[in-house]
Amino acid sequence: MDSQVSVASEAASEIGPSGQPTNTKMPDKISFPERVPGTRRISAWNVCGWVASNKKGFGRYVEAEDADILVLTETKVNDAPMNPAIVKRYPFRYWAMAEKKGYAGTAILSKHEPLSVDKTLPGHPNPTIWKGRIITLEYPNFYLVGTYVVNAGEGLKTLKEKKEWNKHLEVHLRELDKKKPVIWTGDLNVAPTEKDLTNAKRNWDKAAGYTEAETSWYRNLLEPPVSGAEDAEKPNKFIDIWRHRNPKLRHFTYFSYRFGCRGKGVGWRLDHFVASERILEKVRMCEIRSEIYGASDHCPIVLEIDDTFEAKDDAKTTDAMEATGSSSSAA
Repeated sequence: MDSQVSVASEAASEIGPSGQPTNTKMPDKISFPERVPGTRRISAWNVCGWVASNKKGFGRYVEAEDADILVLTETKVNDAPMNPAIVKRYPFRYWAMAEKKGYAGTAILSKHEPLSVDKTLPGHPNPTIWKGRIITLEYPNFYLVGTYVVNAGEGLKTLKEKKEWNKHLEVHLRELDKKKPVIWTGDLNVAPTEKDLTNAKRNWDKAAGYTEAETSWYRNLLEPPVSGAEDAEKPNKFIDIWRHRNPKLRHFTYFSYRFGCRGKGVGWRLDHFVASERILEKVRMCEIRSEIYGASDHCPIVLEIDDTFEAKDDAKTTDAMEATGSSSSAA
């Protein structure tokens, strides 16, 4: 079960029908339990617009969490922000930006220099679709893939584009997994099961994120179906970490600003940590930061994993790295 955040906010103490807090503004003061010794902390947050989130308490969360890696989605920026607090905390900053102004956007901010950086979705024929939606960092012992996955859209008008994205993303994740373990995180824009949204029956196969096409793809990614060919090599499994650790909880990461959804506990679990099965035993914590709401309509998610970084004493940031968003490979 999610551990409680220490907050100085009366609203945060009110618990809604989902078993999560009902506060609609960011707590004034935030503190978290100390991290498990010997682990590194990765946080992922759909900020619903970098500029707006910074005005509503984004910085308080970042300071309190002090994650080793911070994955941000839906940043909606077209230039790399030079926030002094972020620059000081994270010397390695990578921003993927969409061609369309004020649209999509993904960033990974890290205290540790990756071996390589890629901001493409290999094999996908349309850069307009994937630009600003994916960043892959390679570290010595794992790959980190941060994504703001394509939304199937109102009336499922972009479900075709979502299927195309999913097809190439699965190939990308599996190719990486052949080399070293993968941690995939961000706003994945899928509620995998009926436990991952409030009104499952009403939304089934009608609402973006909860269609047969999307949920079956996600399920088959985690548990690849058996091939009919005798000599076929079965792909490795992936694990939805939070769900694995919380098999019965109906907690959510997204509460729409409309219709009082937060107070009513009407939400969706759209933000996930998915990891290669073989590193499951290295995970020491995975939680939804349920009280951290108001700077965005999403709550952050956080994972602690046994120390698998090799920090460099000579780590430094350059203007060129900030501008290109890449330290050691093509962006």
